[in-house]
Amino acid sequence: MTEGSAQVGSSVATTSVALDARAQRRIALLAMGGAVALLLAIYAPILYYMVLHWYHVEDYSHGFLIVPLALYFAWERRALLRATPVSSSWWGVIPLALGTLTLAVGRLGVELMNMRVSFVLALIGLVLLLLGRSIFRVVAFPLCFLFLMVPLPQSLVNVVAFPMQLVAADAAVNALQNLGIPALREGNIIHLAHAQLFVAEACSGLRSLMALITLGVVFAYFFRKTVGERLVIVLSAIPIAIFVNAFRVALTGILTHHFGEAMATGVIHETQGLFTFAIAFVLLLGEAWLLALVWPRSWRKQSSEARP
Repeated sequence: MTEGSAQVGSSVATTSVALDARAQRRIALLAMGGAVALLLAIYAPILYYMVLHWYHVEDYSHGFLIVPLALYFAWERRALLRATPVSSSWWGVIPLALGTLTLAVGRLGVELMNMRVSFVLALIGLVLLLLGRSIFRVVAFPLCFLFLMVPLPQSLVNVVAFPMQLVAADAAVNALQNLGIPALREGNIIHLAHAQLFVAEACSGLRSLMALITLGVVFAYFFRKTVGERLVIVLSAIPIAIFVNAFRVALTGILTHHFGEAMATGVIHETQGLFTFAIAFVLLLGEAWLLALVWPRSWRKQSSEARP
């Protein structure tokens, strides 16, 4: 009787612990939901103008895809999230305090990037503080992926865009001269025999670079498994963007030389942009194929894991 009573007592205790854990998890999730709702209310004006930025500045139109993709990455981990215990961590105070400080600095200096980055930092802090390090490790990638939705400050864009304009113009002039088309670069202006091409900031390749980095991150996440391969794909987006943009400028020069200045503007020019971005995507696919040859073991492992 004593042994049976002990077993019953142990079972009751286990059940009680399980109920306490579920109740604790439910409370933590409710607190997280309330905290996120409050965070969205506080940052509503900042997020609203960031969305307007995506809409009006084509360089950042990929921002509309970031949040849905981040939510999908988190949803994909739902089974692991359900199995991961919830326990609050005071480490969350660090990113939360950093986000608050960044918001204050952004407010005082009217610096939009700081205010927008502070939202992601505060969200990371809340996850750590209310749900714990184990949960954070599971959703670290979707949370960090949100940084890609933040537009760069115009001062940094100006610093990056102009050298990219010159690189694209130089490469295009060399290509045109090798094809027997007379061309001369003067700053970011390409002089042809009967026309001039102005390599504007929009033609610097920054738009392709931002979109390709985002595409490279998504591509690496879905198709590669090792950290080394993922880094190679993401970092390779930079030279690929520069190459395809130089190709686009050279193609515009060829068409302008043969068919007139109408080839450098309007629908035809925009179509060239879509065409060259498709080339960049094909180059990423080709790179993934080459990586499959260089790292065949990880590729086979991934393929076997993908099979039902």
